[in-house]
Amino acid sequence: MSVALAAAVLVQCSPAPDPIRAAPSSVTTTSTTAAPVVQPVTAADLGATWRPGCPVAPGELRRIDLDYIGLDGHDHRGVLVVHRDVVDEVIAIFADLRGQRYPIAKMQTPQHYPGAADELSMEDNNTSAFNCRALPGSTTWSLHAYGRAIDVNPQFNPYLGRNGDLEPATAGGYLDRHRTDPGMLHADDPAVRAFTDRGWVWGGNWRNPIDYQHFERR
Repeated sequence: MSVALAAAVLVQCSPAPDPIRAAPSSVTTTSTTAAPVVQPVTAADLGATWRPGCPVAPGELRRIDLDYIGLDGHDHRGVLVVHRDVVDEVIAIFADLRGQRYPIAKMQTPQHYPGAADELSMEDNNTSAFNCRALPGSTTWSLHAYGRAIDVNPQFNPYLGRNGDLEPATAGGYLDRHRTDPGMLHADDPAVRAFTDRGWVWGGNWRNPIDYQHFERR
């Protein structure tokens, strides 16, 4: 099935949902802006997101605690784990997003979900980075397994695979990219350029598959 046909079928079968509201999480709400904090991580810190045989060791990764604007318009404190080589870029990108007041639904590490399941994290509209997992439908490591990819508001910005697979499965209404809900990403948006101007690749520019949530740095 072509991407266009798959998208059309999914949009017809999936009524447009109401905009998602901010949901409770372990992420902290803040009243003042705090500087990002970068820390090394251990295997124990990474929980189910890492296991022996992953393509990077815990020592190559860093935890970043940083502020972002939530869907409620308030400051929140979230966490990303990324490769140490992209820490400075990630801090600058998320400072740009916050300056734009681009809203992020949630930002916590995937280990907060049973088995660090990517589908559960996406359905929760959780923005995340490192997770030692393969590409969808493949045995090849995703760049998430290297800490070099970030998925942003995945419920609003779904992945559509070559065979029409939708991830998350609950995001059918957001295949209509004419929608302009806060937190959605579109070509040439300032939020997209915060990444691409620094050399990151946006999956929304791909054709087959299309991955609106995904940014990667090789």
